[in-house]
Amino acid sequence: MSKGILISMSFCLLFFASVMAQDNADHESVKTRIDTYVSNSVKNGYSASILVAKDGEIIVSKGYGWADRKGKIPNKSQTVFNIGSVTKQFTAAAILKLMENNMLKVSDKLSHYFPQVPADKQNITIHQLLTHTSGISPQMGGFRYHEASKEQFLKECFAAELMYLPGSKHTYANANYILLAAIIEKVSGQDYETFLKETFWKPLHMDHTGYKSINFNSEQLAHGYYFQYTDGFWEDWGTTQEYLPYNDNHWYSIGKGDVYSTVEDLYTWHLALENNQVLKAETKQLMETAHVAENEGNTSFYGYGWAIFNTSNNTKIVTHNGSNGIFFADFLRYAKDDLVVIVLSNSILNQQSENMGWEIASMVNDENYEPTTIPKNTYELVFDFMNVNIAGNVNELNPFMEDKTGMPISDRAILNRIGFNQVSKSKDADWGIALLQLNTSLFPDDGNLWDSVGEAYFILGDTENSIVSFNKAIALGADKNCYWCKNSEKRLEELTKK
Repeated sequence: MSKGILISMSFCLLFFASVMAQDNADHESVKTRIDTYVSNSVKNGYSASILVAKDGEIIVSKGYGWADRKGKIPNKSQTVFNIGSVTKQFTAAAILKLMENNMLKVSDKLSHYFPQVPADKQNITIHQLLTHTSGISPQMGGFRYHEASKEQFLKECFAAELMYLPGSKHTYANANYILLAAIIEKVSGQDYETFLKETFWKPLHMDHTGYKSINFNSEQLAHGYYFQYTDGFWEDWGTTQEYLPYNDNHWYSIGKGDVYSTVEDLYTWHLALENNQVLKAETKQLMETAHVAENEGNTSFYGYGWAIFNTSNNTKIVTHNGSNGIFFADFLRYAKDDLVVIVLSNSILNQQSENMGWEIASMVNDENYEPTTIPKNTYELVFDFMNVNIAGNVNELNPFMEDKTGMPISDRAILNRIGFNQVSKSKDADWGIALLQLNTSLFPDDGNLWDSVGEAYFILGDTENSIVSFNKAIALGADKNCYWCKNSEKRLEELTKK
């Protein structure tokens, strides 16, 4: 080997060593920034497991806050969460696997699988179910944890009126994916969970991913938490498995949500998708194609079980989030940038807490980006203020909220719920009236809020203020769909008789 070649090789080795050292330094820097941001948010009640990977290297894989507050069990990267509608990608992958096996086509119609389907729904295709373009209403189906057999769900779904002609418009509706679960069972001859487990999760060693059955220590299951605004404290909702006992009677839940997983298992799933271990390359491309626009502005699209966005640099983001109202999950895959962010949370504080994944992605993509710490739950902040102030200081509440959250009170339900509860439950009438009055001053044209104030005064026996408030509520509802007017009119009639 010549001396010149040796020098060239040495130079290349030094160059690549320098590049690797710089990449490691960059990853350590962003890891520290992410950890600081999330840890500061934990002080305000946030809790989650988070995994961030860039260029094939895991930067962060860590739990934050409590999986079980009473048991003092912290969240870890192996903690198991309800992933909500992130479930839909598994349902879509199952359909596409059956397609690869020549057992169905996405052009197949419902009538091919369900002879009892009525005429208006006979021509709905699997493609339309996958893309939420079937015309089925988002209101179709009962509460996710109420029991319903497959037959009961199908009967209700087929009897329900369509919103529009199938294929003409996109409207996100969970029932589409419940129907897909029914098709998976009919075609495969297996129940939904067994098919997913045997086809995907078991071969990929995703041992902490499933639907109902668990074969691991239950202490690994995260408890969900929500702020109980009626009494002003965080309440333990429990684990999803308490609401989904092991039977075949939860057809308001299956297929569209309530699969459980970990950030580590979901990252394994991402790698398997990228390496074409789940689906063939052309099938995966079909899954991640922007088939239909989700909005009129064409800023987001829906594929098969995934939402598709473009970054400001016109690169592709394949993503989906999900929630059952207690847990929140976000799965972001920046295709060209080779960036993955997975966030699984067991407490929803506010809209900011639901944006955690996007904020982290911005931190990775921009070394100068510094997100604002997630504030406390908005209801909790109201109670914090009430606990150290008298009702006479109520006008200081909105500036207090703006200081803590970065914005004034914009949700008129917050003060309405807390205030009315304070009066109706005989907790603190002064604070109750003060909050309700403040709400009407913040949103003076909302007749429903005036009806709430009137009802509070009625409960307290303050006839004069009741009459004024109820009349105001009726006047504001004159030209609107006045759902509160019936109560106001009824109370005024009672007060007049008295």
